[in-house]
Amino acid sequence: MKEFTIGPNDAGQRLDRWIAKTLPLLPAPLAQKYIRLKRVKVNGKGSRRDVRLQKGDVLQLYINDEFFERPTRENAFLSVFKPQLDILYEDGHIMLLNKRPGMVVHPDDQERVNTLITHVQAYLYQKKEWSPYWENSFAPALCNRIDRNTGGIVIAAKTAEALRVMNQKIRDRELQKLYLCVVQGTIKPREGQLKGYILKDEDKAQVKVFDKPVPGGKTAVTLYKTLETRNGLSLVECDLITGRTHQIRAQFAAAGHPLLGDGKYGRERNNKRLDRKFQALYSYKLRFAFTTDAGCLEHLNGREWTVENVDFVEEYFPRSDQD
Repeated sequence: MKEFTIGPNDAGQRLDRWIAKTLPLLPAPLAQKYIRLKRVKVNGKGSRRDVRLQKGDVLQLYINDEFFERPTRENAFLSVFKPQLDILYEDGHIMLLNKRPGMVVHPDDQERVNTLITHVQAYLYQKKEWSPYWENSFAPALCNRIDRNTGGIVIAAKTAEALRVMNQKIRDRELQKLYLCVVQGTIKPREGQLKGYILKDEDKAQVKVFDKPVPGGKTAVTLYKTLETRNGLSLVECDLITGRTHQIRAQFAAAGHPLLGDGKYGRERNNKRLDRKFQALYSYKLRFAFTTDAGCLEHLNGREWTVENVDFVEEYFPRSDQD
């Protein structure tokens, strides 16, 4: 139990708003529950959430000590009181998540709380499957990354063993990730391979594609297959043989067929005409094809997951028109 006396600067505030300011790590629904259960007392008695506090009021909070800590990068997930996750699959070791465009996967300078990993940690914390107060070192982690404005399947490890195994499988290319994208124009041939050398420009946060090897450049290979062409746009499936920064976006742009909605490598005029704000790129299919022992993840071998509803496919290549 902790006790507080209301001073002149806090007088006049509603009780629930004072709690939100004083205990920013306490999820709002839980705060409301504590008020209802009279675990928050004002002058020794239970109270309503909308009561106005007066100077000199004494508040007694029968609330776990962890919620009195200050927000930090490590515990900010506790304030995400309504985790927003599209879970494709979950077991005791991993989760497969459908990340929507616009969400960043890890905290950065622009966003520290509303990220995919903090939603995952909040979800597991509220399920009582994980808590930073139980562990000495491990925290749930993401095994792969997807750009902020790209959507697709992200793998989250719930255990240290799963993280170790999955990271090794990714390095050994024992899983396949297929992407859907919408590019401008018609690619010839309709199915084939894009191969080049990608050089990253750190200052501009983008890459350049070269036909021949260049100092610092890395080989980039993308297999592609055109699924449909309509209204000057092509729906393409891609299989990354290598995994370079912005590989699909940069290679198709270099080939003269930039992704629709790509503000960095695309054609702004067409993006505005079709009102596309995010690049039309989605990591929509994941296959596990283990060739070596997978330990705790062996049960995933041979299985496949697909995101059935990709927004730009439904918008530019609606099924009703295909039937």
